Amino acid sequence: MERRKDRRFPFEITLNIEELYKQDYVRIEDLNEEFRVTNISKSGLGFDCKHELPLDFYFNAKITIDDEKFFFTVLKIIRIYEEEQGYNYGCEFVGLADILSSTIEGLEE
Repeated sequence: MERRKDRRFPFEITLNIEELYKQDYVRIEDLNEEFRVTNISKSGLGFDCKHELPLDFYFNAKITIDDEKFFFTVLKIIRIYEEEQGYNYGCEFVGLADILSSTIEGLEE
């Protein structure tokens, strides 16, 4: 059963997580973990990664839509599924402005 709030669009970029953090100043630094984004929606994104990352941690990311459209955001890891070649994660945007949500919805067009 699909539990996602918003429709996901295929989206492929590579990002790098330098550090994860949580409330109460808990940090995991010097990760330099590269991952491949597989889909995006106005509420979050999915990505594949070779290593296991903890749930409920946050990270900063720059999402590049095209040569002219990009935005900086904070993402929270909310789901993890183990796969044959690593892990698949689900993240939600934290405090994404409505104008940026509209940009993501425009990917369908």
